[in-house]
Amino acid sequence: MGTVTIGVSIAVPEPHGSQLQELREGFGDAAAPCIPTHVTLLPPTEVDASELPAIEAHLAEVAAAGRPFPMRLSGTGTFRPLSPVVYVQVVEGAEVCGWLQKQVRDASGPVARELLFPYHPHVTVAHGIDEAAMDRAFEELAGYEAEWPCTGFALYEQGADGIWRKLREFPFGNSVVPPQANASREDRGERRDQPQTACS
Repeated sequence: MGTVTIGVSIAVPEPHGSQLQELREGFGDAAAPCIPTHVTLLPPTEVDASELPAIEAHLAEVAAAGRPFPMRLSGTGTFRPLSPVVYVQVVEGAEVCGWLQKQVRDASGPVARELLFPYHPHVTVAHGIDEAAMDRAFEELAGYEAEWPCTGFALYEQGADGIWRKLREFPFGNSVVPPQANASREDRGERRDQPQTACS
């Protein structure tokens, strides 16, 4: 069956997703039209196509153990000079993203892998473009804000044309979005084995 390149991510919903994708393209990032706006849980990973059913079963188990949580983006950051990336920061929901990506990459699962860099949830808005354009992205989105209730994640495959396409969505086990204020930890969907959401 050959190999395929997959990724797992939390989609940034509309209207924010299209807005950030268009801005990324406007900064001169040629890859922008190929990549739906997202927060990565599993970076691009080559797997045998025959493993996809096992991977989907594993992701369904991870999602079933999760709970909806509030996500908030605010301002910009950069990985320069280590990596040529400018991003919008995840300031709420980052710890839960960290918990989820560990479950996805668990050593006992079908997509166990090590990361090149420590995990840092973010939304890329410029990658590998000239420094002046990277600076412009950093400055123009410094006041950017968006928030939404995150209710699951999705599996994507990169086609031969370089475009990432969604294969399947994985909603969290509790489909009711928890209240975001004046609630106990359990009411907010924070399991004892799952970290609290917190600004970072």
